[in-house]
Amino acid sequence: MMPISLIHILVVSTSLFFIGMYGFFTRRNLITLLMSVELMLNSVNINFVAFNKYLFPEKLDGVFFTVFIITIAAAEAAVAIAIIINLYRSHNSIDVEDAGEMKY
Repeated sequence: MMPISLIHILVVSTSLFFIGMYGFFTRRNLITLLMSVELMLNSVNINFVAFNKYLFPEKLDGVFFTVFIITIAAAEAAVAIAIIINLYRSHNSIDVEDAGEMKY
């Protein structure tokens, strides 16, 4: 059985990042945009953990950065969902183009 190398993990992480970037730039639904941003943040987390494991296995710096990013992503998701719910209540739509036409 072949061990998983750093290159394999980086390929998966890069593909996840570009899938998230594609979703962010091509979708108009705010929920899909939020999921795309979360996918990009998770690919960065994979990079931190992979480089920590293969370059500095005796330290936990990459793991600490990952925990910090997960905490920030959870707070970002909570605020974004609250904003999306308020937009839906006021406009009955979560489309990005409808949100651009808001009048305060």
